[in-house]
Amino acid sequence: MTKQRKNYSPEFKRKAIAMVVEQKQAVTEVARSLGINDGNLRRWIREQDEKKEMSFPGKGQQALTPDQQRIKELEAENRQLKMEQEILKKATAFFAKDLL
Repeated sequence: MTKQRKNYSPEFKRKAIAMVVEQKQAVTEVARSLGINDGNLRRWIREQDEKKEMSFPGKGQQALTPDQQRIKELEAENRQLKMEQEILKKATAFFAKDLL
């Protein structure tokens, strides 16, 4: 029998961390009250400390630094501009053919 893995939302993880860090409650106490494994909560706290705002990007999402996000946006813009340029080249060739 396979055990179904539980997925917790980033908001849930942050609230659990806040209970430990800000409210100074014990990790085991918070974990027990939320019905989660204390090892998971410790890992979430460690990840939050290491990655700060980049922690817990969500399921299927990739954590990008601001520079990586900017590069991604610029690459998308570059693809769009190249496509528009090709369309203009084809239109120019089409209309130039009619003039000759």
